[in-house]
Amino acid sequence: MLVLTRKLKEAIQIGDDIEITVLAIQGDQVKLGINAPKHIDIHRKEVYLAIQAENSAAAEAHEASLAELTAKLKQWKHP
Repeated sequence: MLVLTRKLKEAIQIGDDIEITVLAIQGDQVKLGINAPKHIDIHRKEVYLAIQAENSAAAEAHEASLAELTAKLKQWKHP
């Protein structure tokens, strides 16, 4: 992990397209501004983890439904 120190209004550049700027510091909170191309998804970590969990649950439900459908089709073909 790269650790950088920035002051108010200072920025970090990631590649050619992403810039992160410190907009405000209030107590133990830091407000960041992020400039990035629209095709780059940007989420808070807890939101990202929730999305990943939902996607995993949906994939597992899909696999279970597919297995159930396959079993029913086999029964239908071979009574």
